[in-house]
Amino acid sequence: MPREWPVYKGYATAAARRGLVAAVVDHSLIHGLDRLVAAADEVEAAVGVLRSDPRVDPDRVGLWFFSGAGLLAGEWLDSRPDWLRFVALTYPLLATPPGVDDLVTAAEVIGKHKDLPVLLTRAGLEREELAGPVAEFVSAGGAALDIIDVPKGHHGFDMLDHTEESRAAVTKALDWAIAHLGEEPGDDGKLLVPPPAAKKTTSTRRTPSAAKPATAVKEAPAGPATRQTPPPAPKATPAPAAPVQAPLADLGMATVAAVTADTPAARVISREHAAFDAHDLEAFLAMYSPTARIQLADGTELKGRRFLREHYSPRFNAGQCKTEVVQRLMLGEWVVEHVVSYDDGGSTPQLGLYRVVDGLITDVEFRA
Repeated sequence: MPREWPVYKGYATAAARRGLVAAVVDHSLIHGLDRLVAAADEVEAAVGVLRSDPRVDPDRVGLWFFSGAGLLAGEWLDSRPDWLRFVALTYPLLATPPGVDDLVTAAEVIGKHKDLPVLLTRAGLEREELAGPVAEFVSAGGAALDIIDVPKGHHGFDMLDHTEESRAAVTKALDWAIAHLGEEPGDDGKLLVPPPAAKKTTSTRRTPSAAKPATAVKEAPAGPATRQTPPPAPKATPAPAAPVQAPLADLGMATVAAVTADTPAARVISREHAAFDAHDLEAFLAMYSPTARIQLADGTELKGRRFLREHYSPRFNAGQCKTEVVQRLMLGEWVVEHVVSYDDGGSTPQLGLYRVVDGLITDVEFRA
């Protein structure tokens, strides 16, 4: 559904009135379930834009999925970035029809992260094809799942059923979301969310020092200065121009230092390598974005954690996880490595190009 729909504007307005920043995302699922992966990419990109907004606390973000967008929730339940405070689902679609490629389903990963609050708002008169997967999700979720039931609600009850039950369910879900962003109810029972505290930032700009108390200074009498002016120094003979090679050499050393210095992206790649060497598949996958792309040296492209899991599981299970990093260069979001991969008793030199965004690997390309 387009973000201009009144139901979404209503949720966003209600959230804004309670002190939140609310954003509604347009994504490609409106054009059909065959656009599922594209929609996942678009939601992830929108979250990045939202978290970079100066009005938003990037460490306190929740994701709320409605109807068909429930198909996108599993990837976030699986990955659980540190900044994700909750996942909410309202009358969600949780299983794709036969023949449609899906991402990680919510029922497969619900409860994986014990400290991630998850809310399901369930319609009592839900469509049959949606009710079955929702029941499986509830069964798999157990204590990890909070549920708001709307017994007389249809799919889309918040825009179709103008009842007290419907309005109460929306209010209760909004209260739950606000509470899990880290705030507590006020004295009147309403949940209040003040603007996030200003974060400490480092700057090269000098901060003016605090004003000091004024002190009385006795004015010196006019007269000749007590310091003698030194005689003018003889003019120095101009030194010969420094050879061009020296600054170029300095520049070269500075460049090498810049591209080999440790960076946040490099630390993420190091953690991924450590999980790989330890044969810890879950820790390995956790370093990747839900919609990460990996292009292997043979041209095969993997996209999304589900396909990464399918590709790497046999190798992890066989204990064939050993890679030696020969050389590494870093620049901003990118890490480029010369690696030697050891598999089946042989060794394969490769060039690996990694891109890291918001602490997760989004793109990898291997070249042999």
